[in-house]
Amino acid sequence: MQVNQTNSLPAHPEKATLEGKNKILGFWFFIGSDVVLFAALFGTYLGLKGSTQGGPGPQDLFHLEYVALMTFILLLSSMTSVLGIKAMQRNDFARMQLWFWITILLGLAFLGLEIYEFYQFVVHEGLGYTTSAFASAFYTLLGFHGAHVTFGVLWFATLLIRSRTQGINTYTAPKFYVASLYWHFVDVVWVFVFTLVYLMGKVG
Repeated sequence: MQVNQTNSLPAHPEKATLEGKNKILGFWFFIGSDVVLFAALFGTYLGLKGSTQGGPGPQDLFHLEYVALMTFILLLSSMTSVLGIKAMQRNDFARMQLWFWITILLGLAFLGLEIYEFYQFVVHEGLGYTTSAFASAFYTLLGFHGAHVTFGVLWFATLLIRSRTQGINTYTAPKFYVASLYWHFVDVVWVFVFTLVYLMGKVG
């Protein structure tokens, strides 16, 4: 049974308590370590993207129109998560849930497109994980990002299910806020993927 929402929430419930502020601070430390991991994967990919061993390379594989659709979907999901946070700060529980469920659906759509792209590369282009150093670096980088998207989807879904009984308060609000920040980070990483992997791979 869904609880009734209190009308006495502060304007920014995610930062209203010391616990909430500590959760946000701890999240930024986590992001710092994740940035290092992604930087290592990007560096590895850029160093190995020309090592195709006679197999298909970026210019043979990538279709920018398809990737642009994936990018649009993921960036749109970032906007819907912002709207979810805005609704949370207005204590609009129903609207918050709506926007975050839309975020989840967009995340699932992105994952579906990415899985289909991998399927095309493996089955129709012959690009397996061990086909070349380029293939290994590509799948590792994209797979690591895809794992982050999957985790974000599961995180949002878990929070939404649990919040049906807890509602919005100074305990649950920081959790949604941190999850939304995580989702923005995943989207920013994808902008780098689109630019350094797909765009540079196709045109340069």
